[in-house]
Amino acid sequence: MWSASAGDRSNPHVVLVHGSLDRSAGLLKLSRRLDDRFSVTRYDRRGYGRSLDLGGPFHMDAQVADLVEVIGAIGGGDVPCVVVGHSYGGNVALATAARHPSLIAGVVVYEAPLSWLPWWPQSTAGADARAWQHDPEEAAERFMRRLVGDARWERLPASTRRARRAEGPALIGELSDLREHAPWEPEAVAAAVLPMCGEGGLPHHRRSAEALGEWFGVEPIVLADARHFGPNTHPDAMGEVVAAFVSGVLA
Repeated sequence: MWSASAGDRSNPHVVLVHGSLDRSAGLLKLSRRLDDRFSVTRYDRRGYGRSLDLGGPFHMDAQVADLVEVIGAIGGGDVPCVVVGHSYGGNVALATAARHPSLIAGVVVYEAPLSWLPWWPQSTAGADARAWQHDPEEAAERFMRRLVGDARWERLPASTRRARRAEGPALIGELSDLREHAPWEPEAVAAAVLPMCGEGGLPHHRRSAEALGEWFGVEPIVLADARHFGPNTHPDAMGEVVAAFVSGVLA
């Protein structure tokens, strides 16, 4: 499992978990806004980036085991940490908090998909990708085109497009599992939870943050002018929210 850490290891630990068809580099800007106050670790989840060769399985049990391994490697097994999860990474964080309550004191969740719930729309980029599970590389390309647009996809270097298409099996595996199985139950999560969404986020992402707020009894934070990639596009604003949360939880 490829990971990178920054900041003083004696400071409170924060772990950043990226979403589907992303990698830890997508959270680098946020990490840099936090590492002067905390020990910050980010990692490429299995099947992505520099963890591509790990392969499957890609179900939530494997994702949780990987995060537990990352937390253990930074010494977080002795002192609970805060985990920040973007999109699918939010579900990894919550599932780990539910199953290993001694490891995680708090979770920040930015626009996590609740795709196992009946109200989750079947017109999302993830749903379109699952429809192409017979061709994972094509599924990955279609997912990326939905997220960044055709013009931006076409401008990417050929090597980058090949790398993203190669991550198709991880995308299909984790999204299919998420649709079919609830990865965690609210009553099993003892950690403090802070849901977030972007002001310009899609309606189902905003509804996801609202649902999390209702389940955990907290008002969601709406990141001004941000959309789904808020942790990357608005790292200053999100960094301040995360820093205040971590300081409160691990004071």
